[in-house]
Amino acid sequence: MDNQPFQPFGQPQNQQSQGMPQFGGGQSMPQQGMPEQNMGFSGQPMPGQPMPTAQLVPVAGQQSGKTTLFMVISIVAGLVAVTFIGLFVWMYSQWSTAQNDVDSQIDAAVATAVKEKADELENQFVEREKYPYNTFAGPADYGELTFEYPKTWSVYVANDASNGGDFQAYLNPDTVYMAGSDTVNALRVTIKGQAYDDYIKQFEGLVKDGRMSVAVRPVGGESVNVYTGQLPGTNEFQGIVTVFKIRDKTAAIQTDAMLFADDYYRLLDSVKFNQ
Repeated sequence: MDNQPFQPFGQPQNQQSQGMPQFGGGQSMPQQGMPEQNMGFSGQPMPGQPMPTAQLVPVAGQQSGKTTLFMVISIVAGLVAVTFIGLFVWMYSQWSTAQNDVDSQIDAAVATAVKEKADELENQFVEREKYPYNTFAGPADYGELTFEYPKTWSVYVANDASNGGDFQAYLNPDTVYMAGSDTVNALRVTIKGQAYDDYIKQFEGLVKDGRMSVAVRPVGGESVNVYTGQLPGTNEFQGIVTVFKIRDKTAAIQTDAMLFADDYYRLLDSVKFNQ
């Protein structure tokens, strides 16, 4: 062992410190060949030494970048939220409109069904009220024309032919109207002394120009002519007239409106007369 006196660690010997510059704190330059981590750059500054410039990292740019990113994200999120809300409002509006339309259609369908059912029940009631049918009977010496008609119809005999002439009778629901070219009754019954061929001439012209049509139908066991369309002597009334011979006379059964067509054809099926 050397006989040199003990010196504290880090204190250079006198002969080594001669001619070498001194640094603050009385410490000497580190010896050559020492590792870099022993030179005071290990992240913790040595006592008495200034903070290394490598440790001072500016953060202003990072904060600015974070703020910009946050703003962009906020704007995008806001736009997405506004778009979603707009779509929601639009879809709700469409749904509400469609729902209202569906509700309106349902209400209309229900109202229509209720009205149709009410009309059906009313028609059934009217039909039931017609039964039992009453029987119409004409003069015995005019072939005793008979048929069945609804009991809800009233009968007015304008001329019973008891003193000769034409037989005329009118039938209508509830009230019978005075016969005329501008009045409508459910049924007109006429038995005339006019020859059959002469009487039907007024219909032939209407058939020829298309204002009436003619068909042959069995009535009272005979094949007779049934004319349908514009009634003679009127400009607007559409009806049905059945013409047939009874002995030496001509009978005509007429309805003044197609409204009574069903009752009219049912009535024709019940017609009877004596030849």
